Amino acid sequence: MTATSSALLAQVALYDVLARVSPSPVVALNRAVAVAMRDGPEAGLVALGALDADALRGYHLFPAGASGPVRRLGRASEATTAYQTALELTVNERERAFLRGRLADL
Repeated sequence: MTATSSALLAQVALYDVLARVSPSPVVALNRAVAVAMRDGPEAGLVALGALDADALRGYHLFPAGASGPVRRLGRASEATTAYQTALELTVNERERAFLRGRLADL
């Protein structure tokens, strides 16, 4: 097991604890993104699909979080849409620059 995989195992486990102690849609989103990193994009999309989308509507990191797994699966059109949606939802210039960079890399 690599240091990265150990860290990802720990990260998901910590989100599991946080979800029990202080559950929220954002904690669930962060856990889903960690699952995608640990278990692969397909597993991440399953975890993202189980989230309460209504509770995360308007939160720019929801589409941003979904963009990674679809990008890793080679689904550039879906990734583009997700990045563009995230761009529309955030006003933070550093986040916007990051998202524009991801779009340019597609």
